[in-house]
Amino acid sequence: MTTSVAASEARRVRRYHLALIGVALLILLLSLARVVADAPELTSSGTFAAALLLAVPIALAGLGGLWAERAGIVNIGLEGMMVLGTWFAGWAGYQWGAAAALIAGLIGGALGGLIHAIATVSFGVDHIISGVAINLLGPGVTRFLSEVLYAQGTPAAEKGAGITTSPTLASEAPSVSLPLLSDGPDLLGKLENTHWFLISDVAGILRGLTHDVNVLVILAVALIPLTFFVLWRTAFGLRLRSCGENPWAAESLGVNVYLTKYVATVISGALAGLGGVFLVFVTTKYVEGQTAGRGFIGLAAMIFGNWRPGGLAAGASLFGYADGLQLRSSQAVTGLLLFGAMLLLIYTGAEVRRRLAAGEPGVRQYTGAVAASLAAIVLLWLWMTVDKLPNEFVFITPHVLTLLVLSAASQSLRMPKADGVRYRRGEQH
Repeated sequence: MTTSVAASEARRVRRYHLALIGVALLILLLSLARVVADAPELTSSGTFAAALLLAVPIALAGLGGLWAERAGIVNIGLEGMMVLGTWFAGWAGYQWGAAAALIAGLIGGALGGLIHAIATVSFGVDHIISGVAINLLGPGVTRFLSEVLYAQGTPAAEKGAGITTSPTLASEAPSVSLPLLSDGPDLLGKLENTHWFLISDVAGILRGLTHDVNVLVILAVALIPLTFFVLWRTAFGLRLRSCGENPWAAESLGVNVYLTKYVATVISGALAGLGGVFLVFVTTKYVEGQTAGRGFIGLAAMIFGNWRPGGLAAGASLFGYADGLQLRSSQAVTGLLLFGAMLLLIYTGAEVRRRLAAGEPGVRQYTGAVAASLAAIVLLWLWMTVDKLPNEFVFITPHVLTLLVLSAASQSLRMPKADGVRYRRGEQH
């Protein structure tokens, strides 16, 4: 038993070291691409500050999906729950300030999660149908509430509200800077402006991630390791995950499966609503349509992360970075083509080496490596021949990246075994 625990701990340490090496390699490649493509926005502090803001609502929506699906509830209604969170945050925030907006947004999202739990757990409705209904219900309910509470002649309208927007928040969430790195003399900013290879890139990344950070960003980042601890290091987390793997076995061991699924789905909705609150804090008001599909991208980030918090954070960071880059500069998106080609070439080499080491001489075993190398050639050709990408292509870059990443990662994914399965107490499966 002791040997098994030690081996498991050694594997965790090894994965941690590999993750650090991977991050260092990505920064090195970004720095190289920045120099070769002459695209300083690839590693600028502005790009990474924007990426952080754009990644947080995606990560929160993804965390919401993680809680539900680990308990066996497919939740594609994250978008609708985010919409509910934005409206309730805007409604409470203009009256009582940022703290009230935070609480109301959590409650709004949790209500969406509760509706989803009632439909799927209690009434056995298909999870996909219920999720689609939530996505339709969220915008419909919020539009109705806006027409009632924000119409002309109401107190909210006198403060600037309209049918599609709330008044400005009475108070905003504070921002902080990380001590030693971003307080006092702007040493990181000076290093970034030198444009030295690697050094200025690291300085720009650190400055973007530590300077004037919204407190809700800190809360969102803290929720990722907290989720891992609760779900993988506590008895409650073990019971919750058992409901997503085999609820009948969990039932036989005394787990209240219905209650556990309810709790997980309500927490899921609350986290999605928290993502909506963050969007309201960024714009200082509720605006209809401001979620812009981030609930669906959060779901994609969760799948990319293989239903685990660390992978989810990586997926949300990737999508947030691509989104922030296209907002900052179309030339930087062109530089991203070179960066993508580098990654594909490295993947090709690693895949060929792995196949050779495994003694797999067949041509079919190298299909993935061939496809990756061809894609790398195409990206290199685009980078060398296209001076400026069309605005339409720049705009859809994050969504295209979402599809490509999910396609590449789909071969090694393993969802919870009972995810989406209809459960009834006492039934044999």
